[in-house]
Order: sequence, then C-alpha cells, then structure tokens
Amino acid sequence: MSQHQTAAEGTPGNPLVRSLVPLIVDAGIPIASYYVLSEGFGLGTVAALGWSSVVPALRTVWGLVRSRAVNGLALLMLVVNVVGLATSVVAGDARLMMAKDSAVSSTVGIVILLSLRSRRPLMTAGLKPWVTKGSPAGNAAWDRLLASSERFRRAERRFSAIWGGALLTECVLKVVGAYTLPVHTMVWLGTVLTVVFILLAMVIAGGSCAEPMEKMVKAESERAAGTASGAATGPAQDAKNAAYAAAGAPAAAVGSAE
Repeated sequence: MSQHQTAAEGTPGNPLVRSLVPLIVDAGIPIASYYVLSEGFGLGTVAALGWSSVVPALRTVWGLVRSRAVNGLALLMLVVNVVGLATSVVAGDARLMMAKDSAVSSTVGIVILLSLRSRRPLMTAGLKPWVTKGSPAGNAAWDRLLASSERFRRAERRFSAIWGGALLTECVLKVVGAYTLPVHTMVWLGTVLTVVFILLAMVIAGGSCAEPMEKMVKAESERAAGTASGAATGPAQDAKNAAYAAAGAPAAAVGSAE
C-alpha cells in the first residue's frame, strides 16, 4: 500500500468517515456543546440546553424541507433537550435536579426501544458503519442480508434493544438513588452508573450482535466477490476454448493446455 493510499484513508472522503458524519453531527455535537457551554462557559442548564438544541432543530427542519423525511437522530436529540428544559424549569431541589438527568436517559432509552417496531432501529445509525467498515462492498452485503436473513435482522434489533434496556435500567437506578442515598453520594455515583452501563451495553451488544453481524457481512461480501469473479472468468474460458477449436486442437489438448 502506498503512502498516498494510506493518507487517503484518513481523509473525509473515506467511506467509514462519511458514514459516521450523521452520527457525529446529529448526536455528538449537541451532547458535546451542552457540556462545553455548561461546564466550560458556565451557562445555566436551561441556556446550555437551549443553545445545544440549535443544531438538531436545524437538521430536523432541513431534512423535512429537503427530502420530506424526519431525521431520526436529530429529532431524538431535540426531544431530549426539550425534556431537559422542561424538567430544569420544575427542578427546585438537589434531588430533583439529579433525577432530571435520568429523565434524559429514559427518553433516549424509550425512543430506542420504540424504534424496534420500525424498519430501521435507531442504533443502526451507529452500528452499520462499524459492521461494514464503510466500504461499498460491505454496505451492499448489509443490504442483501437485511433483505434475506432473519438472523441478521434479529441481531440488528437486539443491538438497539440492549442499548435501550441499558439506558432505562440506568435511569431507574439513578432515580432510586437520588431519593434514597445522600446527595453527596449520588453526585459521584450517578456518573459511575452512567459509565458502567455504557460499558456494559458496548460489551454485551458488541459480543452478541455487532461481531456476529460483522462476520456475516464479511462472508456475504466474499461470496459476492467469488460469484462476480466466476461470472467474469466464464466468458474468458469460452473464448479460449473457441480459439483452440478454431486452431483444430482436440478437446484433450484444450484441457492439457490449461
């Protein structure tokens, strides 16, 4: 592999990078902007949530105007911020403020679980780029498996179910802790619970869904490549046989020449 090819893989033109852009823009930027505004610039919760809602709001409107379709991730982040704004307004004590964060997690978890009834579960936006590596062959194999393999579709839905279930469980535990444990304990324990459940979701969903799906996509890509190769060599072999026949070579000679 040349240095030029290696450098090109890290550019925005890389298929994996392009496939991850919607996830970064729709989810990563709103979340990061909230923490930057609240922790870095000292904005209040309401102000930080309001300003971090600008990107998902614009993305949702742009999707409706351009293609008359709803941008799922952008709409989810907008809903999460609206829920956060509403709960921030009514939060008047420390325990309710801690429970407010759980409302955000529960909203995300519920929406993810509800998306299981749709043709494309919400977490697929983050799952597909890692399974297919963003390659055209991998994306084509994904689409074929999604249309033909029930096992593949179950794994796709299970991936979102694990993440939705993890977020809801984290929400319940944080709400219980907010009203049963000392406030100073929940200040650090809430963060620990969030990290633990995210790691658990990554390990469980990765091992039981993402890895098997990646193997299936790889096998399907190799099968398709082998079929295409066989189809391409068939006409070439026929041409060789015709050339031998025109030269008067017997059939046995054709076989030995190969």
